[in-house]
Amino acid sequence: MTVEGVWVRVAESADVAGVLALERGIAEAPHWAEAEYVATLQKGGDGAIRRCFFVAEAEGLLLGFAVGKRIGLDADGLGELESVAVEAAARRGGVGKALCAAVADWCREQGVPALELEVRAGSGGAIALYAGLGFVVAGRRVGYYREPMEDALLMRLDLV
Repeated sequence: MTVEGVWVRVAESADVAGVLALERGIAEAPHWAEAEYVATLQKGGDGAIRRCFFVAEAEGLLLGFAVGKRIGLDADGLGELESVAVEAAARRGGVGKALCAAVADWCREQGVPALELEVRAGSGGAIALYAGLGFVVAGRRVGYYREPMEDALLMRLDLV
């Protein structure tokens, strides 16, 4: 998938170091251990849980990444957009939208009926991005985030 010179592709093991550096530079990004990213690269999963991991790049530079998850094996399954991060200089240029769309497409291929995510209640830009993709607010988790303490909005996108 391409968006204005940006290529979104399935992540490879060689991408993990760059993903770690990117997410460590974004305070509000979830900070996962290297082993967690490596585990997302494993094909298959245990059957009930399967993950996808995408990166966005332009001219060989990593601009962002997204991790998604499918939980469940049947029509009662659910997709989750676990993490999306975009380099500050590349924001508002369609990179985040392309990454989210890649996860949504992957979830559709997995047969899940909906994709959910949590977002900081004060992250207006991210909320607008998700709303623009068709996500709607489905709930609130009080005190979900730490450093700083903040509520999370639960957002949902129907895929069928």
